[in-house]
Amino acid sequence: MIPERRLPEGKKRRKKGPHYRFDKDTYKKRAAVEQSIGWIKECRRIATRYEKLAVSFLSMIKLAFIRFYLKLDSSDTA
Repeated sequence: MIPERRLPEGKKRRKKGPHYRFDKDTYKKRAAVEQSIGWIKECRRIATRYEKLAVSFLSMIKLAFIRFYLKLDSSDTA
């Protein structure tokens, strides 16, 4: 293991690259979008893009989401 060089007393190391602030609301929205895209990729017909026309492809995505939400609604046991 290669030891790190010590800095003089009172100096700090700088991290390279941009520093971003963590925004909880933005992260939640981004996570929801990424999870939705991940779920859509599990639908084989959409992932392989059988439909050639954009209109047909969009309708299949809408149908997949309708199916997903109906499955969620029907699985509710409360």
